[in-house]
Amino acid sequence: MPDVAVVIGASGAIGDAVVRRLARDDRFGAVLALSRRPVETVDGVVCGAIDLRDEGSIAAAADRAGALGAVRLVFVATGMLHDGAQQPEKSWRVLDAERLANSFAVNAIGPALVAKHFLPLLPREGRAVFAALSARVGSIGDNRLGGWYGYRASKAALNQMVRTLAIELGRNRPEALCVALHPGTVTSDLSQPFTRGRDADDLFTPDQSAEYLLGVLDRLSPADSGGLFAWDGAAIPF
Repeated sequence: MPDVAVVIGASGAIGDAVVRRLARDDRFGAVLALSRRPVETVDGVVCGAIDLRDEGSIAAAADRAGALGAVRLVFVATGMLHDGAQQPEKSWRVLDAERLANSFAVNAIGPALVAKHFLPLLPREGRAVFAALSARVGSIGDNRLGGWYGYRASKAALNQMVRTLAIELGRNRPEALCVALHPGTVTSDLSQPFTRGRDADDLFTPDQSAEYLLGVLDRLSPADSGGLFAWDGAAIPF
């Protein structure tokens, strides 16, 4: 059975770049690209559907991944900062229950349900990695500017999920890792409204970010499981 890499959120800028890099990685005999929207076909990649708001679709995707081989990498590249109806909150005056729930559904609950169905697929022996995209702004200790209530709080919740999942994972898969990753500021639809005036040196292309993040995962050890790490490998406090 081949070693399998799974990317969830493969239609996003970072997810797509991660898929393309993993497709060229000889360590994986199969790459499964999962997304809510159809993705461009890449040689050597199996595509499938998933909806983080539908646990049934997550369970079905996990079954498909397990049928391909030994799942050694699960990369959750999903996230929601804004959409057509929702923008980051600059003040408590605009807090809205429905929009807060939406942020938590996408940024915390969805990845947690992915972990529920995909972590059992990781082999009990040998290295395996579950990684989820978080954000530096989800760090409580690093919050000095305020604002972005829903995004900050939902990413902080994701960080706590990752830490708690890592503890349980380590009990029967001691060589496995469960970590959160901060990709830096990446040129994408998600970040575009907030990058005006930023120095080009502070912005990454999706491919650059994918390269950095996969490199970080390669350098981490089981002792790092449960942590939040930036694109350059630096640990970020929760």
